[in-house]
Amino acid sequence: MRIALIHALKHSIAPIEAAFARLWPEAQLANLLDDSLSADLARDGALTPAMEARFLTLARYAADTGAHGILFTCSAFGPCIEACARALAPMPVLKPNEAMIEEAVAAVGPAGRVGLLATFAPTLASMPPEFPSSITLVPHLAADALAALDRGDTTGHDRAAVAGAGALTDCDAIALAQFSLARSAAAIASATGKPVLTTPDSAVRKLRRLLDGGA
Repeated sequence: MRIALIHALKHSIAPIEAAFARLWPEAQLANLLDDSLSADLARDGALTPAMEARFLTLARYAADTGAHGILFTCSAFGPCIEACARALAPMPVLKPNEAMIEEAVAAVGPAGRVGLLATFAPTLASMPPEFPSSITLVPHLAADALAALDRGDTTGHDRAAVAGAGALTDCDAIALAQFSLARSAAAIASATGKPVLTTPDSAVRKLRRLLDGGA
């Protein structure tokens, strides 16, 4: 079973590969990286028709390689990914956060409070509308974490992530918006005492249910 993983940040590759190794090691992975996507979104400040066309090109290329399913791993591009899912239906094409959102709602109930921790600012504009309106979201940007990771300072990233999660104490659970935040999940859970959900693990579980009949 071949799964195409399409990335807009290089930091997403290691966490999703680790999640597959734990939860679905039999899957064959194919990584596609275009880190100019995140740079261009940060520069332009909004998704554009040209950006959607680039996503469609990547998704169709992945399908042409024989992929059975596609997982995008950057949370700031929801509408572009939805366009890819429509174009390639019935192939499963998952947004990075949709499975985590489903698990978060199941964990806190339909009227619960979810802390949404991000390290890439555009995610806090694109991702909240994907949650049910009955959920109370408490968004927070760990502003220094991604810059630390870009420098190769993983300790600084984790420290900034934990500090950011400290603003989310009035929540029933914490959802980590970036794949790269998964590395900090255990430390955030320990510091906050809250259930912590990560995009990689949730996404792998959903893809396996859809394609392999796995739990």
